[in-house]
Amino acid sequence: MRVVICGAGIAGLALAGRLHNLLGWEVVVLEKASRPRTEGYMIDFFGPGYDAAEAMGVLPWLEELSYPVSEAAFLDERGNCRARLGYGPFARAMNGRLLTIMRPDLELALRERLSLAVGLRFGKGPAHVALRADGVRVTLTDGDSIDADLLVGADGVHSTVRTLTFGEQASHLRHLGYHTAAFTFDDPGMHAELGDRFCLTDTAERQMGMYALRDSKVAVFAVHRATDPELPSDTQAALRGEYGSLGWLVPRALAKCPPSPQVYYDQVAQVDMPSWSRGRVVLIGDACQAVSLLAGQGASLAIGGAYVLADQLARASHIEDALHGYERLWRPVITHRQRVARRAARWFVPGSPRDLRVRHVALRLSDLPGARRLVGLSLAGRQRPPLRQIASVPAWVSTDHRPGTIRNDATPRMP
Repeated sequence: MRVVICGAGIAGLALAGRLHNLLGWEVVVLEKASRPRTEGYMIDFFGPGYDAAEAMGVLPWLEELSYPVSEAAFLDERGNCRARLGYGPFARAMNGRLLTIMRPDLELALRERLSLAVGLRFGKGPAHVALRADGVRVTLTDGDSIDADLLVGADGVHSTVRTLTFGEQASHLRHLGYHTAAFTFDDPGMHAELGDRFCLTDTAERQMGMYALRDSKVAVFAVHRATDPELPSDTQAALRGEYGSLGWLVPRALAKCPPSPQVYYDQVAQVDMPSWSRGRVVLIGDACQAVSLLAGQGASLAIGGAYVLADQLARASHIEDALHGYERLWRPVITHRQRVARRAARWFVPGSPRDLRVRHVALRLSDLPGARRLVGLSLAGRQRPPLRQIASVPAWVSTDHRPGTIRNDATPRMP
């Protein structure tokens, strides 16, 4: 069997490794960008993707690339802490199965674990998709074509495969009323001031967060309310205009904002579509299941969804049956997370000083012993159902995490 995967992001790389290692398929991964993406932001990695990463044998690499974070601190314009949320309750609610890692580092770990037999082609993408009864022909942007038994669109929230197969993206995107951005720069002094904290401005309508990376680098994450989904042509100027009135370290960060091509900038959106597959074409990751950064689990769900799809392809007699089984099992998980994200939107970036005060009270109450676990669960969302209930997971995959219990095995073969 030959599969073409469009998109060398988290979902595409996870599926590529799984289909080659588990099923022995011939795998070709196409990525329209000329190189791996280095722009991105810090994520909390937990839930089904964590379980899948352990089952795939990549968890030790993710632990090496992760960062220790002590707390999220909300700071006023002078840098004084107004509220804080320790990561301890969050981690305990996840039974210790939580990592904080940069998205590009997560992609790096998955990419470096790929077999050399997997064809990874940068600077190439799909230009046309022709469905056939027994497969699909993909015409590439350079004029070449590939015949495959299966085409997978893992090319993100603005998926080209989705547009070519299911129609224009406007009918599938639900704009949630925010724009987001991320960039990095060098600043040893700011790096030392941030320490191991994830620091955020305690502001309404817009919020900028900063955290220290390795080698004196500082990462910036920004999100603001925006009713228009259209993106600015000059993202650097847009960021300086939107956040220029904020205090603390924000002016210093904006002064070091790199040129627009080096800034990640996008709308905050969810994908909502009636079906994830058509013939021998299927979507995974943000191409069909974008939950938005408000849900905080996009990367985990990308790996989890890829794992479930590979598991169904290993079980089913026909590819079409596997695609339907994958959607039947995985769609309820995504629908739940999207609903959680929409409910959380009001508190992610408070819309008024009153909402800010309510958030302060909630964070102070969370420090009470009886409320700590509830806060962790509310932030993470209840993980239902566990991955092992919808896919084949090795018995040795843990339900909690203690140092020294992670197995560093090659990817196991499922029955």
